[in-house]
Amino acid sequence: MKRGTLLLLWSLTLLWSFHSGRLDLLLRGVFHGLVGGTGLILLMLGVALLLKREKQNERWRLPWLLSGVMAALVLILPPSPSFSDLASNRPQGLPDPPELAFVLPPEQRSLTEWVRLLRSQPDPDLVAGNPVRISGFVWRQPEGPPLIARLTVRCCLADATPAGLAVEWPESFTPKTNQWLAIEGTMSVQTRSERRLPVVIPQNITLIARPERPLEP
Repeated sequence: MKRGTLLLLWSLTLLWSFHSGRLDLLLRGVFHGLVGGTGLILLMLGVALLLKREKQNERWRLPWLLSGVMAALVLILPPSPSFSDLASNRPQGLPDPPELAFVLPPEQRSLTEWVRLLRSQPDPDLVAGNPVRISGFVWRQPEGPPLIARLTVRCCLADATPAGLAVEWPESFTPKTNQWLAIEGTMSVQTRSERRLPVVIPQNITLIARPERPLEP
């Protein structure tokens, strides 16, 4: 009886996370179906145990109670990760792209596609003057101005990898950590810390809501 109730609670947690879109903050979209399927399996197992009605005098054990409390907290408290903090605690080596998108016109490249292109291109001057249309969150840095960034994942936040671009922020605009922005501008090259680096020169900065699927493959 107790185990059946616990399985139903966890099945509700997984199915609600699948239906509500919470998984978009934690897991790559290709794995969402796996979570939903697991929720259905737990639902069937829980119903089967409740119908069986064995061990009516079975007591709640501490691990079961803790598991139930955890499931309830997941339902009550939606995830709200700090992407800037996650990015600061992850290495910056991007995974291989799912497909080559470097042939796209510059204004159609996403932020991560720009970062992959620039890392594969030894001479940043070749992209100077290219139009840029990107979106991402503000990633604070221990030293220097914040970057505009995205998190890429193979599976979930546990293997998240940051991709960031330097921005020449206008004096009239103060970027706030974790703020989501859409930037239109051009790519330039500047010397920073004795290195020539690609830098986005914004012509228009728009505050946007966090995308429904903020994690990129």
